[in-house]
Amino acid sequence: MSDETQTQERDTEERRLEVETLERREAALAHVVKFGDPVLKSKASPVARFGPELRSEVERMFEIMRDGLGVGLAATQVGALRRLLVFQAGPDGEPSALVNPEVEWLSEETAVAEEGCLSLPRVTMDVERPLFARFSGRDLEGAPIAIEAAGLEARVLQHEIDHLDGILFTDRVVDKDTLKFLPPKPDGQPTAREQALAE
Repeated sequence: MSDETQTQERDTEERRLEVETLERREAALAHVVKFGDPVLKSKASPVARFGPELRSEVERMFEIMRDGLGVGLAATQVGALRRLLVFQAGPDGEPSALVNPEVEWLSEETAVAEEGCLSLPRVTMDVERPLFARFSGRDLEGAPIAIEAAGLEARVLQHEIDHLDGILFTDRVVDKDTLKFLPPKPDGQPTAREQALAE
């Protein structure tokens, strides 16, 4: 088999995988509450019961987050007003759940970085957040846990806890001129929802 044929076959396989990944992402995003839904501006209630039902909810959230190509997901984003989030800060990190999360401490040192959100797919904006943070909450068994986080992990946890408090990343934007739509629709034009956000 010639090198050219192997390259063509590899390119075809890569395109097929890209299409499959995008199809899985779209299917996952169908389960995510979108920007404009009032549930996203609602404050979540603490989780009181731990057990198999909670574990099932977390497994479902892990799947949506993974297939949606996200790094975090709050229960409010799947329509449940419960203080529950899942996150995976980085491709090598283990997916984790945090129940009844609270911010214990935020550093004065901040960083501006681009953020996106599964509830507002294909949109990114620059957001300023504390670079280091300490969080508390419960694990899936109800045992207390504490997390010291920095960088991406601290950012993801702050973003998801904001969701549980009815705050969206668009509420924390540094400069609206940093708004980006990625990737554009096939015709290159933003959707009506994206256009309303930009105004």
